[in-house]
Amino acid sequence: MPPQSRLDAKGVVAILGLCAIWGANQVAVKVGNSGLAPIFGSAVRSLIAGTLVAAWCLLYRIPLWHRDRTALHGLILGIIFGVEFTLIYVGMNHTTASRGVLFLYTAPFFVAAGAHWFLPQEPLTRGKLLGLCLAFGGIVATFADRIQGLSAGSALGDLLILGGGALWAAATLYLKGVVRDRMTPAQMLFYQLAVSAALLLPGAVLWEGPLVFNLGPAVLWAVLYQSVVVAFASYLLWFSLLSRYPASGLSGFTFFTPLFGVLAGALLLRERLGPGLLLGAALVSTGMLLVNRPAPAPLPARR
Repeated sequence: MPPQSRLDAKGVVAILGLCAIWGANQVAVKVGNSGLAPIFGSAVRSLIAGTLVAAWCLLYRIPLWHRDRTALHGLILGIIFGVEFTLIYVGMNHTTASRGVLFLYTAPFFVAAGAHWFLPQEPLTRGKLLGLCLAFGGIVATFADRIQGLSAGSALGDLLILGGGALWAAATLYLKGVVRDRMTPAQMLFYQLAVSAALLLPGAVLWEGPLVFNLGPAVLWAVLYQSVVVAFASYLLWFSLLSRYPASGLSGFTFFTPLFGVLAGALLLRERLGPGLLLGAALVSTGMLLVNRPAPAPLPARR
C-alpha cells in the first residue's frame, strides 16, 4: 500500500482497535503480575510471541535472516525494545501506576519532535503541538484524582519510565525512518521479540526474586492474551500501520490507550471510574482531530 500523508477512516479504526487491545492489556499485566515476576512475564511474552512470528514467517516464506545490514537494524531495534520494557517494568516498582502512565505517555511528544527533525514529511505544526497538549491534558484529567505527591523513590521511577517513553519513541522513529523499506512488519517484530527476550530473561534472574509464585488459570489466560493478542497480532498490525501512515499521527492516538485501560479495569476488575474520564476522552478526541487535521491548501499564485 502507498504511504499516506494523514490517517484515513480505515487507519483511525485500526489504531483505535489497537488502543482498545492495549488498554485491556493493562488489566492483563496486573493479573499476570499476580503470578509471574514482571520482567520475567515480559520475557515469557516475548518468547511465545516470537515463536508465533517465526511460524508466521515460515508459513508465508518470509526470510528471517539476511547477510546485509538488516540483521544489524534488527539487533538495534531489539536492544531498544528490551531496554525500553526493562526501564518501564523496573520504574513501575518505584512509582505509582498513575504517575507511570503520565510519564510513559510523553512518548507522542518525543515522536512528534523527532519526526520534525528526521522525517521531513511530518513537520511539527502549531496545530499538531496544540493537539498533543490537549490529548496529554486528557490523560492528566483522567488520572488527576489518583496522582500522589513526589518522593525520592517515585522520582527515580518517574525518570526510568520517562526513559522508557523516550525509547518507545526512538523505536517508532527508527522503524519509520530507517527500517521501513528494509524489513517487512513480521521481520521487524521478530527481531524485537527475539532480542528483547534474550535481554529480559537475564534481567529477571538478576533483579527479581521468585519468578513464578501463583500460576493459576487467570494468570495463564493473561499471559496468553499478552503473548498472542498483544505482542503477536496487535504489534504486527502496528508495524503495518507505521509503514503506511505518519508516525506522529499514529503515536498521538495512543493517548486513547490509558482511557481504554480505565474502562477495562472497571469492567473486568471492578475498579472505580474516576470523574475525569469523560473530560479526558473529550480532550484526547479533540486533540487527535487537531493532530490529524489536513494541512491548509496553498493559496493560488497571483497572475
